[in-house]
Amino acid sequence: MSDDQNGSGSPESDTPSAAKTQQAFQTLVNLALQSRRSAKGLPSQVDIKPHWSGVGFELLGRRFVAPMGEVSEMLEVPHYTRLPGVQPWVRGVANVRGRLLPVCDLAVFFGDRINSSRKQQRILVLENEDLYTGVLVDQVFGMQHFPVDTYTSEVSNEHPQAATFSEGCYLNDGVEWTVFSPAKLSADAQFLNAAQN
Repeated sequence: MSDDQNGSGSPESDTPSAAKTQQAFQTLVNLALQSRRSAKGLPSQVDIKPHWSGVGFELLGRRFVAPMGEVSEMLEVPHYTRLPGVQPWVRGVANVRGRLLPVCDLAVFFGDRINSSRKQQRILVLENEDLYTGVLVDQVFGMQHFPVDTYTSEVSNEHPQAATFSEGCYLNDGVEWTVFSPAKLSADAQFLNAAQN
């Protein structure tokens, strides 16, 4: 058996020569340079503007938006039972998944009336530690997102009775969206006193 066959060959025959190593390294460098030249650049960075999000709805012919954390759900108008001896804006009480939900007509509370058909009307369920109620609105537009720099504290087209419960507005494509505050509604003595005097 020869030295090559029994594995006792010289160390030089098992390792590549320095020239071959240099050639392989240069090939890798060339490939790296070629890939950099042909690679497309990253897309240009776009400044991301912070946004404020809320649930959009219509009432009294105006657009409103309520903060996301203060609207727990949106419902089609459920069957409700009328209650005697309550304010005219209290529609009644509905059973929503085993919980009794007071249903209030927000337009009547503001001294007006709902303008849409029953098919379009929706209930916004407002829930916090002080309040669990459903407010009837003309229609709901779902999630709305506004760049924070479109906010203004002044509302130009505000319904006088709704002014107490608003916190400025956002502009979106020339449309003013009044920020409705369920927290202010839940702190209002008149709203909390549903019994007819």
